[in-house]
Amino acid sequence: MALTTLDPRTALIVIDLQQGIRAYPTVHPADEVVARAAALAAAFRRRSLPVVLVTVVGGAPGRVERTRSGGPTSPEWFELAPELDRQPEDHVVAKRTWGAFTNTGLREHLAALGVTQVVIAGIATCSGVESTARHAHELGFNVTLAIDAMTDTDADAHANSVARVFPRLGETGTTAEILALLDGARG
Repeated sequence: MALTTLDPRTALIVIDLQQGIRAYPTVHPADEVVARAAALAAAFRRRSLPVVLVTVVGGAPGRVERTRSGGPTSPEWFELAPELDRQPEDHVVAKRTWGAFTNTGLREHLAALGVTQVVIAGIATCSGVESTARHAHELGFNVTLAIDAMTDTDADAHANSVARVFPRLGETGTTAEILALLDGARG
């Protein structure tokens, strides 16, 4: 579904835009994704809307066939991209699973703020972004996906999420479209 509206209490969730992940080879340049996510974060803050910055700090337990490549090698790996300009009022979530809601208290935090909609951006489209969007949808949030403020290491996986999965979870739009709705809705 094309982007139509933003609820009065919409939160931005930025997935895994940290130094180590931003260094991965991605379908779309990570620096452009970070710049768009930073523009969204600045706009949300100007309107006193919640900004959630999510970082991955490990993996879920259990066996998998495909090992994760290029994991943490230094403390800098975990640092948020400086362009996001983390502010004291931002809520930071450290996760150990693909999605930002599992065992993090994010649902409770958003509920306490009266949030009814989330805008999601970040890396990687088919894992962290999609998992967070699926969970948000299941929890009853209206979901918007900033499709030009996300990327993946796999072009087919990125395209599948954007074309086939996201339209079933919510609305999709560009950063410019989301910013225009914020400007129109908030004057």
